[in-house]
Amino acid sequence: MNHWAFIAAAYGLTALGTVGVLIWSYLDMRRAEKAVADLEKRK
Repeated sequence: MNHWAFIAAAYGLTALGTVGVLIWSYLDMRRAEKAVADLEKRK
């Protein structure tokens, strides 16, 4: 049985997971920066 398909799938899932975490982190950072900006406006 050829194992390269499983290796390619593992790399693909890892790449998708990495991109997903990057997007999630970026959106979370933007939300946090907006919250800080809103708090600074209150002063």
